Parts: sequence; C-alpha cells; structure tokens
Amino acid sequence: MIPHASNDRRSTSRNSLTPPRSSSVMPIQRQTIAGMTVEALRERILRGDYPDGEPLRQDALAEELGVSRIPVREALRQLEAEGLVVFNPHRGAVISSLSIDEIAELFELRAEIECDLVERAIPNMTSEQLDSATDVLDEFESALQAGEAARWGPLNWHFHAALYAPANRNFTMGVLQKLHHHSDRYFRMQVFLAHGGARANAEHRAIAAAVAEKNIEGASELMRSHILGAGQSLCQLLRAQRGVAETPAPSVTK
Repeated sequence: MIPHASNDRRSTSRNSLTPPRSSSVMPIQRQTIAGMTVEALRERILRGDYPDGEPLRQDALAEELGVSRIPVREALRQLEAEGLVVFNPHRGAVISSLSIDEIAELFELRAEIECDLVERAIPNMTSEQLDSATDVLDEFESALQAGEAARWGPLNWHFHAALYAPANRNFTMGVLQKLHHHSDRYFRMQVFLAHGGARANAEHRAIAAAVAEKNIEGASELMRSHILGAGQSLCQLLRAQRGVAETPAPSVTK
C-alpha cells in the first residue's frame, strides 16, 4: 500500500490578510503520491504481476494501492507514454503486448542506436565516467547473485546510459530510454528463464574493457552482438512458450 500524505490542516484565519505561500505543501504531496503510484504500477507490470493484454481497472488498482483514482489515472497515462500500457476504447487501460516480430525489431533498433552512441561516446570518455559505468556493473553482479530481480532492469539501463553519456545526445537518450522500458520485462524474463544474467554480465565487462582501450570498432561490434544476441535468445524462448514456428534470426553483423 502506498502511504497517504497527512490530512492535518492548520487554521488559516490568522493569516487571512497575507497571501498563501507559493510553495504550498499539497502539490508536493500530490506529486509524491502520483510518482509513487507510477513506480508501484511500473514495477508490478515489469515483474509480470499483470499478464500481457490484461485490463487494468482503475478502481481495483486504487484500492490495491490505497490511493484515489486520480493518481492511478495519471500513472496509467505515464505508463502509456512509456509503452507499458495501451488504452482500448472498449476495455480501458490494458497491459501492452509485443509480438515476437516486434520484440526482434525492438532489439534491432536498440542495436543500431546504441552502437552509434558508444562510437560517439568513446572519444569523449573520461576515466571518471568509465569508473561510474563499471561501478554499476559491480552492483549489477551483486543484484544477480542476490536474486534481486527488481534491480536488474534499472541497473542494466544505468550501465548503458553511463557508457553513452559522453556522446551528449540527449534527445537520442530519451528515445532509447523508452526502448529500454519496453524491453525491461523481457530482459528480466530472459535472465530468469534463459539464465541470461551471467552472459549479460560477462558481455558488459567485455564492452567496458573495449571502451577503456578506446577501441571504437571493437566496442561497437561487442555492443551489437550483445544486444542482438539477447534479442535472439529471448525470441527463441518466447517462440517455445507461445508455440510459434521458428523464423530466421536477424544477422549480428552490419
């Protein structure tokens, strides 16, 4: 349950002659509840608590989280922008579902964008920035060993984002973050069911080593293989789960 903000109110009669403060507490409280509602629903979706295609009833979600329907409605709109929820005219908010072809396309698109970003970032990379990225890898490895699934996706994103930060491509990073939101739950599925955590960790380390050596071509090739390989492994897993016939996998090379 999300904790409610306090309803205590102070008398305003003695302040009737003075204007209210512009930094009122209530908007901050409302924003805090809205943000916590987004985070709670996002985590439940990424964790797989709500199956793909399942309708999300606002009244039921509000009761589950202990909030009113207003922050739930705002949260669902935010999650729609992130691609985790779609609004159906007849069913309301529904958990979005990607086909296997769409998942393959998602990882192919990520590979194109992220290879470009890492190539742009390496010439500007400082030792401090690289240290920040490798520190995230240590956290990612610890989270894998501890089975802390809720941290896998965010730490995966933080590593990739730290590598690309020196490229100074803010608009591209905003687009890429949405793609990572789309792939986060599938990334967790791969780690859980396809034992992809150790592989991802090893590949991250190899990419970081190539970046440290300023090996632009090598880092880009490793990044492409890392992303497309994860996509291929996930699509194979989902085809087996969904009983879909195998289709040719995308090439790892340019």
